[in-house]
Amino acid sequence: MKITVEVDETLACPEITIRTPELNEHIACLQRLLAQSTTTLAVFKNESEYYISLQDILFFETDDKTVMAHTVSERYETGLRLYELEERLPGSFLRISKSAIVNMDRIFSLTRHMSSCRIEFQDTPEHVYASRQYYKHLREKLDERRTQYE
Repeated sequence: MKITVEVDETLACPEITIRTPELNEHIACLQRLLAQSTTTLAVFKNESEYYISLQDILFFETDDKTVMAHTVSERYETGLRLYELEERLPGSFLRISKSAIVNMDRIFSLTRHMSSCRIEFQDTPEHVYASRQYYKHLREKLDERRTQYE
């Protein structure tokens, strides 16, 4: 594989072009990795489009057929389905139920219940529930992250 980097001061933001004789799994994987490196997401509220940092997002959840991005003080529509977000979001985001994805960097507390787990965030009344089916994976990921910092 040949990698070339060209500096073009006229560009407003980085642009990546992949030239390949065929689209194979290696190229598709590279494309997914590059897409995950995105740090902002286009979201909508009323008639306006906003570009918010992924770090500002607490969680995503479906509301009927609409996927909402929740921040400390706002809710935005994404225009994407949860499975599309799962493919695009970095590793700090994790599916916690059939209807929600959480930003693990923003979790403040977990409160275990019989059939679910309440996830709370600092400085906001916002919360979301992890289903029993996804709880074990959530705990494993949080424990992995915690041991990295010890």
